[in-house]
Amino acid sequence: MKKLWNQYSYAIILISLSCISAFILSIHFHSFDKTDYEKVTVSEGDSLWKIANVYSGEDSLSNKEFISWVRKHNRIEGDQIYPGDEIVIPISNQKSETTELASAAE
Repeated sequence: MKKLWNQYSYAIILISLSCISAFILSIHFHSFDKTDYEKVTVSEGDSLWKIANVYSGEDSLSNKEFISWVRKHNRIEGDQIYPGDEIVIPISNQKSETTELASAAE
């Protein structure tokens, strides 16, 4: 056993460190914030800011971060969204019930 250790100690250490690093990284990058996603249909009079005011409190994002997230993940350029568009927004799992937008309630 000692001869085996002397001959392959660097390889054994390298493989062990690789496995430990992979385990630590998988824990680190695993999402514990329980973010879920909801698809919202844009109504007449809605804007990204109105949607952010309704939904941004359900996640840990500020209104500005929420709008940036929505633009990036829905490939929206500028501020224009149109009635009938469907956009994906982040919400927490605890509040995954459907919430109506302010303009939809009018």
